[in-house]
Amino acid sequence: MRTLTELIITDDPGWTVVKDWIGKANNQVEILPCERHDANKALLQLQVTTRSLMGAVIYETGGLLIDGGWIRILGSGSKRLKRSLPAWNKGKTFQEYGEQPPYLLVADDVIGGFYAINGGYFGDDFGNIYYFSPDLLEWLPMKISYPNFLLFCFETNMDEFYEGLRWKGWLNDITALSGDYAYRFDPFLWSEEGKEINNLNRQAIPVEQIYDFNMDMVSTSKE
Repeated sequence: MRTLTELIITDDPGWTVVKDWIGKANNQVEILPCERHDANKALLQLQVTTRSLMGAVIYETGGLLIDGGWIRILGSGSKRLKRSLPAWNKGKTFQEYGEQPPYLLVADDVIGGFYAINGGYFGDDFGNIYYFSPDLLEWLPMKISYPNFLLFCFETNMDEFYEGLRWKGWLNDITALSGDYAYRFDPFLWSEEGKEINNLNRQAIPVEQIYDFNMDMVSTSKE
């Protein structure tokens, strides 16, 4: 396990790049504040340096909210997004800090979609991002790395990417939504009856419950 001194790189830090990209972003990006103690703790737990863009996001932010909070990129935790990246993964993708996970959850969205870095679970494209699509109950390859995932969040037309999955008035609804909650839909998005988003009932519940339920559904579908 590397020490905090070894992980905090003052020469050529990744945050310089991330902050520059945010300044040029097409989408709204909100930088959530973090407490230095929490940032230090998260950096030590994940063992990434601040030269990496992931380490920079963890060390410099409590997380990033994209497009009004539709996507939540995990950092070291904040009042509006209490989950740190390492703490959120513990018990899901690894059991103890320092273990190499089969995949690493790095972001999620308000409809129960999850973004993860492949650690070998999805195939040989190590380091690439996969998206768990809640309307398909499948992990889909995005064929991009974490830095390009940040650019995807900053630059992509999200209305197009989430076509058919944004309801009328969605922005007003998610404004007050905690970053630790997401929507459960009735009927389910992946059901035949769940294809018209505006006709579905929505309930905000802890995102952990949605993750556990979706992963159980994936496991059941493979049996």
